[in-house]
Amino acid sequence: MKPRPVSNPPNPWDATTVDWLGEPPAALPHVYADATREILSRNDSPDIPFNFSVNPYRGCAHACAYCYARPTHEYLGFGAGTDFDTRIVAKLRAPELLRRAFERSSWTGEPIAFSGNTDAWQPLEASLRLTRGCLEVCAEYRNPVLVTTKAPLVERDVDLLAALAARGAASVSISLPFLDGHRARAIEPWAASPERRLETIRRLAAAGIPVGVSIAPVIPGLNDEEIPRILAAAREAGATRAHWLLLRLPGAVAAVFEERLREALPERAERVLHRIRETREGKLYDGRFGVRGRGEGEYARTIAGLFDAASSRLGFAEGRPTADTPFRRPRPQLDLFATG
Repeated sequence: MKPRPVSNPPNPWDATTVDWLGEPPAALPHVYADATREILSRNDSPDIPFNFSVNPYRGCAHACAYCYARPTHEYLGFGAGTDFDTRIVAKLRAPELLRRAFERSSWTGEPIAFSGNTDAWQPLEASLRLTRGCLEVCAEYRNPVLVTTKAPLVERDVDLLAALAARGAASVSISLPFLDGHRARAIEPWAASPERRLETIRRLAAAGIPVGVSIAPVIPGLNDEEIPRILAAAREAGATRAHWLLLRLPGAVAAVFEERLREALPERAERVLHRIRETREGKLYDGRFGVRGRGEGEYARTIAGLFDAASSRLGFAEGRPTADTPFRRPRPQLDLFATG
């Protein structure tokens, strides 16, 4: 059964907190309500550095051709192509469900990843404010958060992120796979420009929030040559950590990506597809843990070496972001006497 459509959902393009550079998408999204009773998603993949994530939305209006979350839309009875971009499912009770999860005696305050699946700060968030509500719960309970986003809308929540960061309980990674604006627009058509994302890094760093850069995905033959320039620009903007992931094309994503690539960048398409296969032993995808994010073969090792050399030269810290666990359940009577 498909999720229930929302009648007259908020228009994300009317919100004053949306800062568009260029034209918005031609089609407004159809919004559906998710009746889920749980908000925390548990990760059991050994090559993902967090155990729990919060995903207030399914589908994403950024419409990135490479998004590995596209096949999850098929579980809802939608398609992994344009349905993923235009039929957005919102978990309208997300903040309430997160508070309920934190009140369980089994919850010990593990870091929670925001945007472990689709971007929690995509345009609809400007109207629905579900991610903001979840962050407010995290701040109230002092639960650490690990944020990954490509959306400047995250700047709206700098107050909550800075409060958590002051306790060592927040870090943000800005996804920046491209500096070349033409290629970015071709593959990530409705996401913010590379320049705007660099400005987001500057603003978060200025607010005292630990911020890193995520070159994800690295697309062999398309943006791997940009790695040193991306790292240099992000470092100048204030990023202190950096990591990368190789392009992943599970299930229907391969067809969506190839179609977009051939349509938007026809002169690069064959080279890119050939290079991808070089890193996947002749295939477009290999889903094995530990391999899917790094690839194999000489070309994959060249990408890793290029990243490592540039990252080391620029003084980036190694590894993924971490967060402390100052979690505590607020109790109004006791909080009257709290000092920290």
